[in-house]
Amino acid sequence: MSAFGDLLRRVLGSAYPVSDGEVAAMEAHWDLLVRWNARLNLTAITDMEEGIRRHHVEGVVMAGAVPKGALKVADVGSGAGFPGIPFAIMRPECSVTLIESDVRKSVFLREASVELSNVRVQVVRFEQFAGPAEWVISRAVKPEIVLKGAKRLSASAALLVTRADADALQLMERVEIPGQNRSVVAISRTDPHI
Repeated sequence: MSAFGDLLRRVLGSAYPVSDGEVAAMEAHWDLLVRWNARLNLTAITDMEEGIRRHHVEGVVMAGAVPKGALKVADVGSGAGFPGIPFAIMRPECSVTLIESDVRKSVFLREASVELSNVRVQVVRFEQFAGPAEWVISRAVKPEIVLKGAKRLSASAALLVTRADADALQLMERVEIPGQNRSVVAISRTDPHI
């Protein structure tokens, strides 16, 4: 197993098991991101350990927080593909739309998702996205904007936010992220029974 896989599994622990294929797909995404980042500023995080902790682990946890089933999921402000690509890797039964208004970043997203048959990229602002989406996920867009858009789409939302933001937005359903004490995945459901 690679250093990437060893670290990813160590941080996730037994609560979030990942297969060798899932690790390989996430590592391929990371390797491509590092190469493209030299000419296209996709992320300020260039250290592999920090990238795993801040990006990949968050996507894996978010994939576990969203209910099981073949869902239509929209990643708002996908940027370098987080949390959408790790989510799509962990949840191949879901149809994941990566929403990114920056054309150059969308080119990267298309290249990064070429092996993921459950991913499509839309170059559009979230306010213009017509769906469909049953769940909206995000880590880089203001939570208020994502929640407003999720409501417009009649979708539930899973957001990577600080604990303070989760408190301010009164998002009571939270999932802890291994190795982090500042951020959580906060859930806002259109139907509290799912």
